Amino acid sequence: MTPKTFIGWHRKDFQLFWRRQCQSGRPRIPPELQHLIRKMARENPSWGEERIANELLLKLGLRVSPRTIRKYLPKLPAAPGGNPRRDQRWSTFLKNHAEAIIACDFCVVATATFRILYVLVIMEHASRRIVHINVTSHPTAAWTVQQLREAVSSDHTYRFILHDRDAIFSTGCDASLTRLGLAVIETPVRSPKANSLCERLIGTLRRECLDWIIPLTEEHLRKTLRSWLAHYNRGRPHSSLGPGLPHPPLNLPVHVQRQRHRFDRSSRVVARPVLNGLHHEYNLLARAA
Repeated sequence: MTPKTFIGWHRKDFQLFWRRQCQSGRPRIPPELQHLIRKMARENPSWGEERIANELLLKLGLRVSPRTIRKYLPKLPAAPGGNPRRDQRWSTFLKNHAEAIIACDFCVVATATFRILYVLVIMEHASRRIVHINVTSHPTAAWTVQQLREAVSSDHTYRFILHDRDAIFSTGCDASLTRLGLAVIETPVRSPKANSLCERLIGTLRRECLDWIIPLTEEHLRKTLRSWLAHYNRGRPHSSLGPGLPHPPLNLPVHVQRQRHRFDRSSRVVARPVLNGLHHEYNLLARAA
């Protein structure tokens, strides 16, 4: 044995000793919270770490970083491509006039018998709330005007309505909207980003609802959309709202946990299925005495 060998052993022992003495990094979150995060990810395959973090914060009062949640989710390959380029002029316009703007657009759904149905969606820009949604197999300008009349009340505070240059939004349709006190803004040709919020809403509708079902009839699709509409407006957290809910219930409890990562012993987590278990809404319920 040489002195060099002996000194090397001592250095390795000191490194092991120091590693045991110094616990670097944040402590792990409680096992029950880890189990809940995995349960949310398992029951809701389309949810990401930010969506789960918003659900925990808004419904259960637990503040967990999306980076922490990411450690307990299955590793998925990154999507190709980057973020779409934004049009600053339109984003500035929408931000400054969000409370006075509503937007509408159509999307197409095929039934089990390959019958084509058309879904009209009308939303508020400021709150992201879906004002109206309906289905038809024969969209006409008269039907569209009637849907807009049902969505916009007589005492509304809106000033603008956005839609694309689809032929269904005829001159007579725009004239009817003007009589309702709305200034019609048509998006430029082949520029879906000009109506980005409504396009994003339709994308969310497809990813969270329409891509998971095959409608049998028009009425079946209408009932499904109504169930998803209630979840979207009252139970689905939106990151752009803080996070928040577009139309929160009046009796929505605000739970503040005494500890950041632990539940109070007097409450338990209750999951309510949406669309027969396609999604779930989580709330705290007081334990029985």
